[in-house]
Amino acid sequence: MTAQVRSLIPQADPGLQYRRHRDAIDAAIGRVLTSGRYILGPEVESFEHEFAAYCGARYAVGVANGTDAIQLALRALSVSAGDEVIVPAHTAVATVAAVELTGALPVLVDIRPDTYTVDPVAVEAAVTPRTRAIVAVHLYGHPVDLAALSKVATRHSVSIVEDCAQAHGAQWQDRRVGSVGAFGCFSFYPTKNLAALGDGGAVVTNDGQLAEQVRLLRQYGWADRNMSAIAGGNSRLDELQAAVLRVKLGVLEAETDERRRLAELLTAQLRTLVDTPVERSNCRHVYHLYVIASAARDDMRARLAERGIGTAVHYPFPIHLQRAYESRLGHKGQFPVAERCCERVLSLPLYPGLGREDVQYVAEGVRSVAASREK
Repeated sequence: MTAQVRSLIPQADPGLQYRRHRDAIDAAIGRVLTSGRYILGPEVESFEHEFAAYCGARYAVGVANGTDAIQLALRALSVSAGDEVIVPAHTAVATVAAVELTGALPVLVDIRPDTYTVDPVAVEAAVTPRTRAIVAVHLYGHPVDLAALSKVATRHSVSIVEDCAQAHGAQWQDRRVGSVGAFGCFSFYPTKNLAALGDGGAVVTNDGQLAEQVRLLRQYGWADRNMSAIAGGNSRLDELQAAVLRVKLGVLEAETDERRRLAELLTAQLRTLVDTPVERSNCRHVYHLYVIASAARDDMRARLAERGIGTAVHYPFPIHLQRAYESRLGHKGQFPVAERCCERVLSLPLYPGLGREDVQYVAEGVRSVAASREK
């Protein structure tokens, strides 16, 4: 007799957070709907103040999405055609797309084998007289080694732009990510730790002039509605999303603690079977994704699916081996750590609201697959 497959545990469940906080979110949406103000109004302004305070930064500017956040941050730093921006070879493609939207050239570098974040030694080797910025991607929720990276940036007089799209609330030493570099750039895509019900993003900074530059760039360069002070575009966070984000920001720390407890439970059971996530000293991992690594990744993924356990691969191809970028940004073998990572990583289900019994079932599934391969 074939064993009954348990109902699917999805790798991500964006609707769960809404169901957990339905009343507060519905009330926030209703408040906006009755206000008659839907773009860049009091909800956005309040969220900007609250999010800046949460990040430990002086300013936050709401924008349309995380890709725009990086693009506008780079443009505010006067990055443009002919400039170079250093980016890890293993990241979401949005990071590279944002750099290219400025006209600059993304220069890829390899990553660390433990945290999968950018390798500061590789960054230093890639700096040229045309380098204007380094994008530090806090991948999966673990901070980049900002101490080492800041030394590189200072030596070469280049700016650090933190890509915090997967790291809301993560900490390096005693500071939250986003507050260390010239800018911190956030996405509020529905699967993020701080998630909108659609697209959204924000840029945070401690520099008032840079914050004002981003505010101008996000809306046609308007200093007022009748005069474009600079050539800008349209990248606005709407009132509905800001209102939802204000609700979710209020529970972000509690839900981050929940993520960390579930991650601890998984790690305790899996560390002898697969490579489990690393949390370096003086860092706080927020587990946007719980990423294991195994040489048998594809087989494990298929066999977990048979048990009703959803997984995902973040990401199956490094940037330089994707069709849009191969040959012009790198070649096979150039970034071996990133290439090996992409062949081995697997994201397991882990998010607030996932029951401990579900986490236990996931752990048992991985353990069973690993044990069967040893026979």
